[in-house]
Amino acid sequence: MIRLEVGVFAHNEARNILKTLTGMARQEATGLDVRVLVLANGCSDDTVDLARTFAEPHNARSLNIRIEVIELAEGGKSRTWNRFVHELSRSDADVLMFADADIELPASDSFLRLVRQSISRPELYVVNSKPIKDIVYRPSDLGLKDRVIAMGSGTLSDWKKAICGQLYVMPAVKARCFHVPIGLPVEDGFIRAMILTDVLTIDEDLSRIDGDDVFHIFASERSILSLIRHQTRIIIGSAINSAIYGFLSEIPSAQRRAVLADAAKNDQWLPTVIESRLPQWPYGWIPIYYLIKRVSFIAGHPRKLLQPRQLATLFLGLGFDFVVYVNAQLKMARGVGAGHW
Repeated sequence: MIRLEVGVFAHNEARNILKTLTGMARQEATGLDVRVLVLANGCSDDTVDLARTFAEPHNARSLNIRIEVIELAEGGKSRTWNRFVHELSRSDADVLMFADADIELPASDSFLRLVRQSISRPELYVVNSKPIKDIVYRPSDLGLKDRVIAMGSGTLSDWKKAICGQLYVMPAVKARCFHVPIGLPVEDGFIRAMILTDVLTIDEDLSRIDGDDVFHIFASERSILSLIRHQTRIIIGSAINSAIYGFLSEIPSAQRRAVLADAAKNDQWLPTVIESRLPQWPYGWIPIYYLIKRVSFIAGHPRKLLQPRQLATLFLGLGFDFVVYVNAQLKMARGVGAGHW
């Protein structure tokens, strides 16, 4: 029996938690001993009550999948990641699954397939589920704005070699080799870098991460303002992660894991690093890469320029990237760029 611990990261997810738990409760669990932990962190809505109301009758009838609700007073996804990995998950767990509380699982064998690939390929640290926007999965009655957003879906990254924090699994013994600084805006990018480089001690080893033919659905941003806010957080988080990498690279490699273990307990560690490393001359708080990355990607894939759809997305995206870049610079300059979520 493979012991699977599922951490469902929930911060004010009353609108979505029942949909997510319904998809998890109906998963096939042959050969699995599954414990789903709803990690309700810093919630001020009805997330906890709704999750407990769902869990009680489910647990009374389910043999292999048990749902437990854990109410955590302190919010923050990176803080909660540390607690799930190092404190709350069963010490004898074989595989840890990391899931957001606002996703859909259309297939009933998602758990089984992700776990089986993780177990059967011991060289892997992470097995990803493929993220699909709801407007791509259900492309009906879409306006022009939604169609443009759907057109840009998945054009700039290889999901199999990234980590999408919405849904992925790790062998428990490997996950427990890592800690995440409290307060990271983009924790999955940081985790990916630490895994691929073994905490900045080796060159990136992309063979440590892969994806199975499993997918989940997430709600796409539907307004321009919400999309700008989302992307602003992403590039701020990426810039902060880069600053941390620079800080860690100056520390002897044998000490880096201990430093990160401290950062996972110390709320002031990340602000101190940001203050010491940012802004950087001549680009300020956010490196110029985040303004030109779309052009750089297309330059490396010239055939895409021959396709009208990609060409149109490029020009629209360039304007969008400029707005996000300026917004991120302003937020960091005002001291409001970093945050838990």
